[in-house]
Amino acid sequence: MNRAILSAVCVAAGVGAAAAAEVAPKDVQYGEYGAVEQSLTGQPGDAAAGRKVVGSKSLGNCVACHKISELIDDVPFHGEIGPPLDGAADRWSEAQLRGIVANAKMTFPESMMPSFYKTTGYIRPGKGFTGKAAQEPLPPLLTAQQIEDVVAYLMTLKYE
Repeated sequence: MNRAILSAVCVAAGVGAAAAAEVAPKDVQYGEYGAVEQSLTGQPGDAAAGRKVVGSKSLGNCVACHKISELIDDVPFHGEIGPPLDGAADRWSEAQLRGIVANAKMTFPESMMPSFYKTTGYIRPGKGFTGKAAQEPLPPLLTAQQIEDVVAYLMTLKYE
């Protein structure tokens, strides 16, 4: 009996480990309108960490283009190029937000928003300030966990 329980636990742990494997940028499965149903990490996102990515100029810097009222006191000078993200969780599903953050052009082909989880297929990336083209594959702008964290944060942005 103990062996049966131990075997069941091992099988369950193996299944959990397989589900928690990170999805590489080239393996992300986008739906017809750009939604990404599957978590990129198999782990839940951390909304507090996502808030930092969204407001950090060295990470996501989402506020350079989007206004987020909840961040106004902590991060000044929000942009007006992209739509305000207040109520994002009421307008888009988690899968839609994951797809938009990973590669907005899959949902909005004319978007100026960077593809945060992409490594190939760029039009004109430069190599620093050298004037030369960068060599692909390039690293993604955000990690899979950072994408999940940003999505978790955006899911907290609801109209009151």
